[in-house]
Amino acid sequence: MTMPRIVAHPDRPYVGVLRTITMTTFGEVADRIPELIAWLGRQGLALAGAPFLRYRVIETAADRLEVEAGVPIARPVDGSLAEEAGFFAAALPAGRYATVTHHGHPDRLAGVIGDLLAWADKEGLTWDLAERDGVERWGCRLELYETDPRVEPDPANWDTTLEFRLA
Repeated sequence: MTMPRIVAHPDRPYVGVLRTITMTTFGEVADRIPELIAWLGRQGLALAGAPFLRYRVIETAADRLEVEAGVPIARPVDGSLAEEAGFFAAALPAGRYATVTHHGHPDRLAGVIGDLLAWADKEGLTWDLAERDGVERWGCRLELYETDPRVEPDPANWDTTLEFRLA
């Protein structure tokens, strides 16, 4: 894991799909990333960064998550065009993000997330997060998948960047 740092981002357009899942049904959203990339290719749109998962709602006790799979693009796309394909067009919000990169299997991200949360707490940082009755609603909490699994099939060699928006 690299040392956490703070970066500033402008709005970043993307195309995505949203699903309500559990910890055991992640594939229902994550497995849509290749479909999103293929659709963008058919539209003549290039990726403008790493595909990601965006965690909107985390309700640990109920094992319920609202998660988007998304692919960043250089310029906004017509929302109705995306909707026809079963996707949506949106933008990740501008702002300051705490970020860290993990090299290794994505199954080990829980520890990296814990370390990032602890670092931010120690630094006195506040997340773009509303929490009530055990339900976390994140303004923008991302896992960016930097490694193309077609090029590097071994998950132990993958790089994943976490970006959590600050309040």
